[in-house]
Amino acid sequence: MELLRFSAFWCGAILFGSIQLEEAEAYIMRLPRLCKFCDIRATSCTGKGSCKVECEITSICPNNEDVCVSIWRRKDDNFTFDTVCHNRSQKLYGLVLEDYNNSKCEMKERKGMGSEFFICSCSEDECNEHIFFNSNMDSQVVAVILVSLVPLLVMAVVVITSFYCFRVYRQRQARSRRKRGLPMDFSDAHAIMIDDEGSDSSSTHANNLNHNTELLPIELDVLVGKGRFAEVYKAKLKQGSSVSEEQGFETVAIKIFQYEEYASWKNEKEIFSDADLRHDNVLHFLTAEERKVQRQFWLITAYHPRGNLQEFLIHHIVDWPDLWLLGSSLALGVAHLHSDHSPGGRYKVPIAHRDIKSSNILVKSDLTCCLCDFGLALRLDNALSVDELANSGQVGTARYMAPEVLESRINLENIESFKQADVYSMALVLWEIISRCNAIGEVKEYEPPFGNLREHPCVESMKDSVLRDRGRPEIPDSWINHPGIQMVCASIDECWDHDPEARLTAQCVAERFDDMEYLDKLSDRSDSEEKIPEEILMVDEK
Repeated sequence: MELLRFSAFWCGAILFGSIQLEEAEAYIMRLPRLCKFCDIRATSCTGKGSCKVECEITSICPNNEDVCVSIWRRKDDNFTFDTVCHNRSQKLYGLVLEDYNNSKCEMKERKGMGSEFFICSCSEDECNEHIFFNSNMDSQVVAVILVSLVPLLVMAVVVITSFYCFRVYRQRQARSRRKRGLPMDFSDAHAIMIDDEGSDSSSTHANNLNHNTELLPIELDVLVGKGRFAEVYKAKLKQGSSVSEEQGFETVAIKIFQYEEYASWKNEKEIFSDADLRHDNVLHFLTAEERKVQRQFWLITAYHPRGNLQEFLIHHIVDWPDLWLLGSSLALGVAHLHSDHSPGGRYKVPIAHRDIKSSNILVKSDLTCCLCDFGLALRLDNALSVDELANSGQVGTARYMAPEVLESRINLENIESFKQADVYSMALVLWEIISRCNAIGEVKEYEPPFGNLREHPCVESMKDSVLRDRGRPEIPDSWINHPGIQMVCASIDECWDHDPEARLTAQCVAERFDDMEYLDKLSDRSDSEEKIPEEILMVDEK
């Protein structure tokens, strides 16, 4: 490090031979920071205590505002380090550098990055060479914390014990009222629900909030969506009959089917009732109800105020990290549906969605996607016969139908065919997301796939475009100037292949996203010699 400083000093002196010694020293003081600067590389550091990054390259950062950064990742049993210079005022991998004033690099974990991910930044020369994981606390601090927590722990025990006694009392009271034929209020019903859930954790209805025949007290708020089979309302779920209108409500979404749409409600309810469906990227299901007075069937689910992906893309332009989050979470959701194993390793029945489109995907508050609307979904049980699958051909939305679905030639003897049709539809949605990403350059107004067709094209129109002309949405050359988007476009091209068996699986797409880094920051690097700014190399050559 001192050698670099010394070389830079004399290069500056040669360049500005007429300046005085004090001025030369001032020039050197303005030189950018020195940081360890290596591409992603394997390491033996396991994320505990302190480690050295073992990077042999020291780079002079290109900007005065740059600080030193180290990134540690773990995927399975593989550990890697990445060391860079980075402008502290800009995001790195979608993250704000908050600790750049530190003199040493203290690692902090960041969630939602596709793998175990730690990052630190600091403002001293080469301070990102030696990094520290804050796993060990000073014993005296621990003792102070424990002493401080004792009263709180005692209070917590008292509260929990009191609540347990009250719950047992309410359960007994509720059972007594039920035996005598007296009506139960909501709090009595809720006590039984808790008891029922605890008694059979392996039930296939483990998703359900309400195991009782009592209807939940719900107040509909506003209409937020409308489809072919149902309307969706934002609603308030009252947690107790004595709670005032202003307090004690939980916001939920209510999907309301009219009586004639019973088959769609029943199919979606049965799909949702499978406990193994639960996943971060699948809409969280609470319960299903038959509202006989209104002659309606209800599905009650989590509510996501950002709405569906299509509406989100109409009103928002996303950047590359947002695209990565939306795309990777979509692929993970579809992969979970198609998988024959739950995350815990248990066997589960794979599910084909059969109506994947941007309006059937919700955007959560963390900008990840979750799949919804399972009215046309199909459980791909190996026990199903070809005859039972015969009525499962041409369903979905024409704009997003795979070629074989448009042609009613899906291979009913292979349940993988239904997954392959889903992957085609998913590719069109990924194309929609890219079309609204500022990393491609100029972003046009939102347009759905095959936007040259009318608003709701019929099957025959789509046949002309997809089957006869072998058409697909355009991928302009400007899109592939960004290395990350280039990789996504390559996956899209394989996912909407005319031959279903040539398409990638959703799991493969999810893994590609998982392996993909935020290449907008990394793409400007080439070999290690180019990491020192060109103008400083020129001074050195002189």
